[in-house]
Amino acid sequence: MAAGLRAVRRWGLVAAAPPSLAFTRSAFVVKKANNAQPNWLGVGLAFGTSAALWALLVKQHNEDVMEYERRKQARGHKCTECS
Repeated sequence: MAAGLRAVRRWGLVAAAPPSLAFTRSAFVVKKANNAQPNWLGVGLAFGTSAALWALLVKQHNEDVMEYERRKQARGHKCTECS
């Protein structure tokens, strides 16, 4: 029986006991944040990305409004020469 248990442990078939939470560290916290010196590259990238996405949104909206107006005019145009 003991030999069987050793084989099971050796092959990893038994779940290992979880490590103590007192000795674990988060992989995402490397050092304490220094609020006196912000990460200006990250701030610039965040605001720049936001501004670019808003510009793209406004541009797409304006194109959609122009297309809507063009189709609305084409729908209302009822002359005999075009059909």
